Amino acid sequence: MPVIALPFAKRWPVLSGCAVGLLLRFMFMGKGDQPYAAMMGSFIFLVPLLVGAVTVYLAERRQRRSWSYYFFAASGANMLLVLGSLIVMIEGLICAIVILPLFGVLGGLAGLAMGTVCRLTRWPRHTLYSLTALPLLLGGIEQHLPLPNRIGEVHHSLLVAASPAQVWAQLNDARDIAPGEVEAAWMYKIGVPLPVSGISEATADGQVRHVVMGKHIHFDQVATDWQPERRVRWVYRFNKDSFPPGALDDHVMIGGRYFDIQDTEYTLTPRGTATELGITMHYRVSTSFNWYAQPIAKLLIGNFEQVILRFYARRAESVAQATITH
Repeated sequence: MPVIALPFAKRWPVLSGCAVGLLLRFMFMGKGDQPYAAMMGSFIFLVPLLVGAVTVYLAERRQRRSWSYYFFAASGANMLLVLGSLIVMIEGLICAIVILPLFGVLGGLAGLAMGTVCRLTRWPRHTLYSLTALPLLLGGIEQHLPLPNRIGEVHHSLLVAASPAQVWAQLNDARDIAPGEVEAAWMYKIGVPLPVSGISEATADGQVRHVVMGKHIHFDQVATDWQPERRVRWVYRFNKDSFPPGALDDHVMIGGRYFDIQDTEYTLTPRGTATELGITMHYRVSTSFNWYAQPIAKLLIGNFEQVILRFYARRAESVAQATITH
């Protein structure tokens, strides 16, 4: 009698591994310092290991697989987990894009490890049980452990063919920002709403710049060092309604438990008829996987600085050119 191949027979270990990961993601729905939060190390590190191990274990029960299968099937199951989290809307696009490489690599390595266990020992099932128990146990206690605070600094500068006064005016009165002026920044490409305006005014608290972004995001930048046409340092002030629900992923909320922009400083240095415009930003990353999150934050902020400098340069140079023409 011929053997009838079931639909998805070759893919069911991968789909099963993904399903296990999704079940755990639904369990890790805690917020902030609650048990079973998705930003815990017990989820970020252990769940992709479990997904990879489940995938290889189920595949090995059917037939012996290759080493390349161990890695790529386990890695693929984790990528499907991230995609599935997006589809069922329990994960935001920004977090998904950032975490995808880490899950893929951890899952692939777990697949290789589980393949080794299946080939060399008689304990693959016991290994799987242990991997299943670890996130369930640690996810209930990890909230009591303090998170590290990593403070980083990023600086860039650009020579602008305009006077300090012309550049200063753009810094403090940026209206009607078109998407094409800033959308090249990677953070906007992965889902951060685009800026709409940034306008300074004198208030009882001193000089304050009001920033408006897409999805009704709004917040203030309060000047703590105000030297017209030379330097300005802004610290951030958020209100309860600064970030409406769904405007940003909770895990990357500015001023939140895991991430913050502490200040932004611009310096204007005359260089002949031009101006050297510099920007320095200090940021905080507080996760149990700072070794991974901090370089990504630095990369995104550094890219943003380069894009925003070009934005101010183009606007100031346009004004300078118009002044010469007239």
